Amino acid sequence: MTQRVEVAVLGAGLGGLGMAERLLQSGEESFVLLEKAGDWGGTWRDNTYPGASCDVQSHLYWFSFDEQPDWSRVFAFQPEIKAHIDRLVNRLGLAPRIRLNTEVTAAHWDEAEGVWRIAVSEGEDVVARALVTAWGQLNRPTFRDIAGRETFRGESWHSARWNHDVDLRGKRVACIGNGASAAQLIPEVAEVAGELLVFQRTPNYVVPREDRPYDPEERARYRQREFLQESRDGFYWEHEGWMGAMKQGTDVAAEFTAAARAHLEAQVPDEELRAKLWPDYPIGCKRIIIADTFYPALVRDNVQLVTEKLEGVEPEGVRTADGVLHEVDVIVYATGFETLSFNCALDVRGRDGLQLAEAWRDGPQAYLGITVTGFPNLFMLYGPNTNLGHNSIIAMLECQFEYVLQGLAVGKEKGAALAVRAEAQDAYNAELQRELRDSSFAGSCNSWYKTADGRITNNWKGSVEDYRAATRELDVADYDLVPTP
Repeated sequence: MTQRVEVAVLGAGLGGLGMAERLLQSGEESFVLLEKAGDWGGTWRDNTYPGASCDVQSHLYWFSFDEQPDWSRVFAFQPEIKAHIDRLVNRLGLAPRIRLNTEVTAAHWDEAEGVWRIAVSEGEDVVARALVTAWGQLNRPTFRDIAGRETFRGESWHSARWNHDVDLRGKRVACIGNGASAAQLIPEVAEVAGELLVFQRTPNYVVPREDRPYDPEERARYRQREFLQESRDGFYWEHEGWMGAMKQGTDVAAEFTAAARAHLEAQVPDEELRAKLWPDYPIGCKRIIIADTFYPALVRDNVQLVTEKLEGVEPEGVRTADGVLHEVDVIVYATGFETLSFNCALDVRGRDGLQLAEAWRDGPQAYLGITVTGFPNLFMLYGPNTNLGHNSIIAMLECQFEYVLQGLAVGKEKGAALAVRAEAQDAYNAELQRELRDSSFAGSCNSWYKTADGRITNNWKGSVEDYRAATRELDVADYDLVPTP
């Protein structure tokens, strides 16, 4: 048996759900969301670690075209975000259109019929005129190939797969990593652990968060659309102004560096500890941490920052390059995600059997981060070079939704599938990489934004407004129209 739809969406995180809502609003009823997990929500389903929260203000972290949630605070925590996602699914009646526990194992373009044939792990396979990938960039945990992990006798897990059955009270806990997730969970763990060892590979810039709950009067006011929109616009344009921090040598970068330094000095009185926590690369090269409680956690008596190189994990704990074995009961791997494949390990094949993995053998790339040469009617959400260092990814997704809708409309009108031309994709990416050479992302640090040879595959070159302008109107001249039956 086969399920036949106009549009198949891979993934039911915020990207896939937002695409579904816009499909409904555009009048398209024939679609399905294929989700390998047992629940929707993506990032906000997976990341339930203590302190998990969004680093974009809540008023800015929702779709402009949807009913706006009644947010409880400036920066929302994971349970509140997930609850609002559940309400969206239920309010729009999306649940019957989401196939949970359905992992896509292959997606092949059928040239003869002009459709995508999608094989799944459970239930009916799917045939779709268009395939939209919403599989995200930050959902495949990595452990950085740390040696000896399997020998550890205690409990261990990745931050995105938190084990809530283990009580950390009084335990000796190791947190390997000090990035965005670690900066949120470390203060929470420090409150209950007997001892917390934080293993830092490279320090990050940290700027103030200034989070707080909204009082009842504020929440009542923000339930009125005009006041919420005013708040949303204020946050949006403030973040757009941060774009300068993503360029090396700008005044904004200098201002952010000064703010980060002042934050460090205000919260960490010990000079030796401050030296360990101060980066030696330009701001923006790695993800900037937005936190008020991270530094105070590191100066607690029961917390130790370990900066010696990690040698590996042993049955009793973590050994560092100086020969010291740090004995612990629990290890939390806040080691981030595999971000460079964009899930091209999945067997996706386009025209003439071209595999996506082969097309991306030199690194992922796409036209506008959305379409890929050789793969007709394949549209990507949050694809290559669409991540940001300064603003809400929701705004980027909205640009992509509108572009996809244009592509679907053109295809229906012309009776064809859209296949982006190689010259259009090549010219776009050549210019993109030229402009990214002057960005902070290209600075002297290792980050998940780029490949080992320095090619930036994850981040966009400019502001959200720049991307909005680039994607506002689909230019049919950039595409070959592949006739479909």
